[in-house]
Amino acid sequence: MEDRLIYYFQEYEHFAIFISIGISIIVAVLGVIPSFFVTAANLIFFGFWMGTFISFVGEAIGAIIAFYLYRKGLKQFSQKPLDKYPKLKRLVHLKGKDAFYLILSLRLLPFVPSGLVTLAGAIGSVSFITFAIASSIGKIPALLIEAYSVYQITQFEWQGKMILSIAAIYLIFVVWKKRKQPTSV
Repeated sequence: MEDRLIYYFQEYEHFAIFISIGISIIVAVLGVIPSFFVTAANLIFFGFWMGTFISFVGEAIGAIIAFYLYRKGLKQFSQKPLDKYPKLKRLVHLKGKDAFYLILSLRLLPFVPSGLVTLAGAIGSVSFITFAIASSIGKIPALLIEAYSVYQITQFEWQGKMILSIAAIYLIFVVWKKRKQPTSV
């Protein structure tokens, strides 16, 4: 996917930053597509620091726009997607400083889906400004970790990618096997 994005960056070089930010906004609004492919394309095309900065701007603007759209269109949305995340359900009822710190901490955790943090804030009573600031600040460390990880992977030779692929397949197998085992009472 990032190869296609890099192609568009090269083809429309003068608009590459706007293309990247636009794709990041779409990814944020959809809420279910991971953004790492945009980050990877940005790092490859713009370099580490500029690519990371452009990724941050795109993700921050995307989260803010998604929050606004979710709030306008999904205020009556079922809270079912939040059931697996008790802290996200708590966010629906928080305001002010408490909401700020919870959004900030949830953005720092890489395993909490970004779209669900945005959704919980949007259907809750957190203010637009509180969400925008907490969300943007919380994205900085998470995005730096993501950018560094993606950058390191893009620098791997084929042997490193093969080892990483084998490790990922093994991990998937172990998780699948554990989930398949019957639970004892």
